[in-house]
Amino acid sequence: MEITEFVEALRLDGALLAAAAEEAGPEAPIPACPEWRMRDLVLHVGRVHRWATRYVTEGLEQPSTPEAAPDLTDEELVPWLREGHHHLVVALHEAPESLTAWTFLPAPSPLAFWARRQAHETAVHRADAQQALGAPLTPLPRAFAADGIDEILAGVHSQKRSRVRTTEPKTLRVRATDAADAEWTVQLSEAPPRTVRSAGEGTDTEAAASADLSVEGSAEALYLALWNRAPWKDLKVKGDESLVRLWEERGGI
Repeated sequence: MEITEFVEALRLDGALLAAAAEEAGPEAPIPACPEWRMRDLVLHVGRVHRWATRYVTEGLEQPSTPEAAPDLTDEELVPWLREGHHHLVVALHEAPESLTAWTFLPAPSPLAFWARRQAHETAVHRADAQQALGAPLTPLPRAFAADGIDEILAGVHSQKRSRVRTTEPKTLRVRATDAADAEWTVQLSEAPPRTVRSAGEGTDTEAAASADLSVEGSAEALYLALWNRAPWKDLKVKGDESLVRLWEERGGI
């Protein structure tokens, strides 16, 4: 996907998140994060958006933590979220392709990293807000969902902080049935997961048969399940289902 596509996804999902938060109210519980209410979700996203904006506008080259949120009334909460979201979208639109800044996942460039990471960060939390409202989830574009699967498998869970580990080597196969080039083989062990993406045309029966767990579904269904925002029961699951439980218990970010 192009940087402009990620920025547009960020723009749309940020607006949807704010609208759902406003309608649900600050005390609405967040199903995927039982310890959170909507106020916590909004404060988290607002802080992250402002944190990311600094990297894009100032070219910060060292890691930092998001600044604390101000003391906001219920009425100030969503406008504050919208303000930070707007500044991030504008920053990404205006940033030069030559931007240099700190990143924490592999990417073609720092600008590509921050656009992609914030688009998926916002999409996942937009789903949280809509679930808290009890509203239908806005569909995810197929290519965007497939990219998000790649980010969480080959990016997020390739890092040392991943807790998705097994005492014995195991193989997880993930395939999106509605997207091209959307099959991943994840090697699980006591080390961080190692992921390889392949063409995923659905003809590699040998790879499917050799995997300890094979999971198939639409790109959107896989995206939401891997981010623990939707149940795995809606997917086609074959093999060692203890790996499903492992992901549900330790795959959260």
